[in-house]
Amino acid sequence: MTRMLIIGPPGSGKGTQAERICLELGIVAISTGDIFRANVKGETPLGVEAKKFIDNGDFVPDSVTNRMVRDRLAQDDVAEGFLLDGYPRTTAQVDELDNILATAGVQLNVVVQLTADDEELVKRLLGRARDTGRSDDNESVIRHRLDLYREQTEVVVARYAERGILAKVDGLGDMDDVTARIMDAIKNV
Repeated sequence: MTRMLIIGPPGSGKGTQAERICLELGIVAISTGDIFRANVKGETPLGVEAKKFIDNGDFVPDSVTNRMVRDRLAQDDVAEGFLLDGYPRTTAQVDELDNILATAGVQLNVVVQLTADDEELVKRLLGRARDTGRSDDNESVIRHRLDLYREQTEVVVARYAERGILAKVDGLGDMDDVTARIMDAIKNV
């Protein structure tokens, strides 16, 4: 049973690779970004609260995100494994995830970190903005999100590296090649 996290800067291919990994391993993908966007589109109370942060390129507050993830991980379809995409992003969220998993008597098996050059990420995200019309993908917001990633999320990566469950994978190149690198890295952790 695989319980894992995929992490990396915005635009590194986390969502695309999460889908591919989940198909390969037969586990459930849990993307906080997708859940937030669905709530924003549906104009739910969570969506209205989250939208103001998302539109500024800021992370949604831990209190909102933690509650959502706790509820999602309590659902039956994750019993055979899951892949978290977009959570945890802060050390406080790592602590909360540890508590959630400990309550269930489980822990993460592997954390895959996708890496990519900032300029390539900006180029990818600007292209995605043109293709999808996402309001949170303009150059200043993208660069702000990359700065936030470095300031907050890289500490998360270090914590998982200390536990010996981190696999760094180059996120650039052909999608099939990246997927193959990820699957190899998962086997070697």
